[in-house]
Amino acid sequence: MENFEEYSSFFVQELGSKEGPVSPVIAQSASFGYGDCATGENIFDGSVKKPLYSRVGNPTGAKLEGVLAKMDDGIGAIVTSSGMAATTLAVMSIVSAGDEIISIGGLFGGTYALFNETLARFGVTTNFFDVDALEAIEAAITDKTKIVYLESVGNPNMRLPDISAISAICRKHGIALIIDNTITPMSVKPLLLGADIIVYSTTKIISGNASVLGGAAVFRAINVDGEDKFKTSRYEDMHKFIKKMGAMALIPNAKKRAMRDFGMSSSAFSSYLTMLGLETLPLRMDRIVTSVDKIVKALNKEGLNINHPCLPAHPHHERYLKDFKSGCGTLFTIDMGSKEAAFAFLDKTKLPTITANIGDSRTLCLHMASTIYSDFSKDEKKFLGITDGLIRVSIGLENPQDIIDDFLQAR
Repeated sequence: MENFEEYSSFFVQELGSKEGPVSPVIAQSASFGYGDCATGENIFDGSVKKPLYSRVGNPTGAKLEGVLAKMDDGIGAIVTSSGMAATTLAVMSIVSAGDEIISIGGLFGGTYALFNETLARFGVTTNFFDVDALEAIEAAITDKTKIVYLESVGNPNMRLPDISAISAICRKHGIALIIDNTITPMSVKPLLLGADIIVYSTTKIISGNASVLGGAAVFRAINVDGEDKFKTSRYEDMHKFIKKMGAMALIPNAKKRAMRDFGMSSSAFSSYLTMLGLETLPLRMDRIVTSVDKIVKALNKEGLNINHPCLPAHPHHERYLKDFKSGCGTLFTIDMGSKEAAFAFLDKTKLPTITANIGDSRTLCLHMASTIYSDFSKDEKKFLGITDGLIRVSIGLENPQDIIDDFLQAR
């Protein structure tokens, strides 16, 4: 595993200050004084970069946005009140009634429900495909397709997409690619692989301690002087933003077409707490992905039904070795065969916390079919890889041998 050293100096240096308050300042204010009418006008038209109103941006949030954008080689970012808010912001800033989305791979239950239920009520259709169904994915693209959406690692089915291949399809047909990188910050760089927008639930490993909800969307630059998919007729709604804002166009487009009207803003205090977590992200991620590898292989050797791509039997093991050299985050799953066996196992463990979160400093577990996916149909569960005995495990900072011992005594 790589140890994320390139980020260790970057985060603490970017988030701290050499003069005045060392820790990021919390701008706990809903509104901001403009000073004079001309400045107010210029703030609203975007020619003056000062705070407008906290619903569309706050100085504390802006500090976090700058660091996240640099982390992913983006031109900018928008922080939101939760990970689902970030996904909604990114998607709703692009689609209109009658448009289509292609969703690839296993999905977090909330994202699946957003696409399959909520967006459907507003006339946006989503077609779902397995990560390896590349021919079917390409064949499904129509003139109404606006977005291809995927997770860097299927949550919880642990299937790995071939991001470069999917990106090539999107580039060929001029379709926006959005990647949820919640599980793999730093270890996967979606914008460099061809994504247009990255979304995060910063609640998870970025914050890392269950203290705060948050989300973020990170955007690539528009190619103002050359060809760009967003300059085509497919994305005509965006042309006015490109004309006015140039390379930054995806950001005002998202703020005016989603954040301004849906109000999924991050509070200043939430952004502050997220930055405190971000300072130690490289250290935590390094330990966790190393622990996951050790725990998965030990439990698999002892006969537990483990699903993780570091195992040779996993269908995407070779892809894992090639494309996920820094690991694939905090997750793996255990299938106990039945709900009763899963309940008995979890109730006998001592270290894990049973909760719906992931990416925490503590090890977390959850029986999936009885919780997040409890109201999903049999066919939906099958597509998403949810079996009756499936337990999702998110490894924390505990001694990995302690986790191994605890899980083995609980089986």
